[in-house]
Amino acid sequence: MISKFHRYTFLVALLCISSQAGAGIFSDDEARAQIQQIETRLTQVDELLAKHDLNEKKQARTLLDLQSLIEAQNAEIRTLRGLNEELAHNLQGIEKRQRDINVDLDARLRKQEAIEHNATDKTNGTASSDAASAETRAFETAYGFYKTEHYQNAATAFQEFLRNFPQTTHAADVYYWLGFSQYVLKDYKGSLLSYKKLSAQPDTHPKLADALLNMADCQLELKDKAGAKSTLQLIVSKFPTSDAAKDAKKQLAKLK
Repeated sequence: MISKFHRYTFLVALLCISSQAGAGIFSDDEARAQIQQIETRLTQVDELLAKHDLNEKKQARTLLDLQSLIEAQNAEIRTLRGLNEELAHNLQGIEKRQRDINVDLDARLRKQEAIEHNATDKTNGTASSDAASAETRAFETAYGFYKTEHYQNAATAFQEFLRNFPQTTHAADVYYWLGFSQYVLKDYKGSLLSYKKLSAQPDTHPKLADALLNMADCQLELKDKAGAKSTLQLIVSKFPTSDAAKDAKKQLAKLK
């Protein structure tokens, strides 16, 4: 912006020039009119420069605001990515444990079916044979849904199976599969209840440690951090050499 000092210096110079040339070229009135016009133009220039400076300041503030907003959004994106990675890791762990369990349970099911078949042959009872066949068919139907990852159908079939055959020898296995199906369907309360019923079975399930680890995942999804820590600590103390205990220790470290 043109300073007042430079403006007045310029005007004085013009006055001197006009005074020297006034006799031959301009009259005093004409010279003063010319100077007034120049001064008016300089004022207009000052106003334009002032508006330009104000616009530049506004643009600078706008750019700073946009930069702050971008930085905040980037921070939020980084946080969300971290949460997604953690959830993906937890789901991968559950799926791995489930694959291992499927292999183990398939072998145990074949053994159990052979025992039931032999018991049926010995009794030669038509009624007991029909009941065993109905239970086997219902169980295989529910388990078929589960193995093909039709989890909604599997959850419904497992629940119906438990209602129809409350004394089944497959109860522990069914509660495990039911709990996993419910977890995939995001029914965390139902899944937690199924795992609790599994842990309450009179016979210790061979995959109880993994079931407890899944239970802790449900508790975390339900924002029950204290309950999850208690369950993870139980895994470490009760199954110290298991793979589930290793995972439990890692999760406990994150929850501190």
